[in-house]
Amino acid sequence: MWLKPVKSFSSDLAFRVEDEKEFTEAVDRIREGIGRIGRPFERILARLDLPPEVAEAGGQACLAEEALQGVQVAVEGYVHNGEVVVYGVLDSVDYPGSPVFLRHQYPSVLGQDVVARLDDISRRVIAQVGLDSATYGIEYFYDPLTGDINLLEINARHSQSHAELFEYVDGLPNHDFMVSLGLGREPRMPENRGRYPLAAKWYYRRFTDARVVSVPGREEIDRLTSEIPGLKIKVVPRPGQRLSDMIDQDSYSFELAHIFIGAEDETALRAKYERCVEGLTYEFDDIEAPES
Repeated sequence: MWLKPVKSFSSDLAFRVEDEKEFTEAVDRIREGIGRIGRPFERILARLDLPPEVAEAGGQACLAEEALQGVQVAVEGYVHNGEVVVYGVLDSVDYPGSPVFLRHQYPSVLGQDVVARLDDISRRVIAQVGLDSATYGIEYFYDPLTGDINLLEINARHSQSHAELFEYVDGLPNHDFMVSLGLGREPRMPENRGRYPLAAKWYYRRFTDARVVSVPGREEIDRLTSEIPGLKIKVVPRPGQRLSDMIDQDSYSFELAHIFIGAEDETALRAKYERCVEGLTYEFDDIEAPES
């Protein structure tokens, strides 16, 4: 199963557990850090008329989720005057042998029949929930062996991580839908295609702790973005920072850079990413793990 706080983001304090020992360790880690987001969340909950079971759980409780198998995929859309719209389906690809994201990729490479099923399920689920005048995002797992589609979670918001991808491909970031809804307008679907048929947000990561000595500078980033079309780079850590001191990280890795890329196809997408990573210069002082 997965254990995670009822309110979090970027997989912060989310742990996959296989046995009692890992369960206990995960609970201890979550208990230690859940207040950073949980306490502010409880101040919001205190202003609402909550169902009894939600009020009893509060903002510093946890969820236990069955671990799902298959291809992870996200659906984004909005609701305006009760009409549920789907405007994008994206793939979420993990690092091999790891539960952490390597990239979000738009549009999905799943077959049109699967995308149509995801579209139908999303419309019916959001209509049943009663969401209106808002964007939404739903995460699913699709099992290509059985054809099963399992719903992981519903977010009553769009994803900021996907904004550049929609702009690359559709010519319009997904923020535009929420701004239009906030102004009481029906969102406009993109009329002009973007510059690229495919785009991805890559997470360049390190999987062991270290102290950062240096990160890519402005000159290095400008050189890479001028040499590689459709590239944007956001460096995450600061020089002198210990990776484990960074906030908003998942439980298994440390983000070094967010790399946004538009490309003609998946082969070009991968080639641009590899070329970019080869050109990014980081220096670290390794930190030995404490003895258990």
